[in-house]
Amino acid sequence: MNFDNLIKKRASIRHYTNKKIKIDSVIDAIEAANTAPSPGNLPLLKYMIIEDKETIDKIAVGCQQEFIKQSPVLVIICSDANKCDIMYPERSSKYLKHHVGAAVENFLLKITDMKLACCWIGAFSDSTIKNILRIPENIEVEVVLPIAYERKGSKTKQKKKNNLSNIIYFNTWKNKKQAKPTMVRN
Repeated sequence: MNFDNLIKKRASIRHYTNKKIKIDSVIDAIEAANTAPSPGNLPLLKYMIIEDKETIDKIAVGCQQEFIKQSPVLVIICSDANKCDIMYPERSSKYLKHHVGAAVENFLLKITDMKLACCWIGAFSDSTIKNILRIPENIEVEVVLPIAYERKGSKTKQKKKNNLSNIIYFNTWKNKKQAKPTMVRN
């Protein structure tokens, strides 16, 4: 798929079929996530694949998002910031957010490219998810990613985004006028 089309096609889809997902597809998406830039090239993220229906149902309750129960597979992305905290003590949390965002976007684009559906879930009870999955206290749960095939007829589309003229500034804050290009002389 053309990259620009892929970006425009990616959407938060919440209507799923219960059709089985090939685990190799999930691993391919994780591999795409794993290629995202990370602070100091540190391996900060861990990926949990959840296929057990009962566990998925419990996680849906912990997220307070009923649609998650429709998903045959979840990927939970967790982080271990210890090495990042040591290497970048003052900016670690900011760098970690950047890394998680880049990894999740790579994951979502790969899922979309494989014609699968997903929704980035960031709202959940940390303690509930940690208890269900026996995640150690020092590890942070970053996102929950339900993976499925989109239910026919749902036709979810990416929501309209802000017009670029409202979000681009040139050289100083709120300056919407681009400086006139200068001629380059030989």
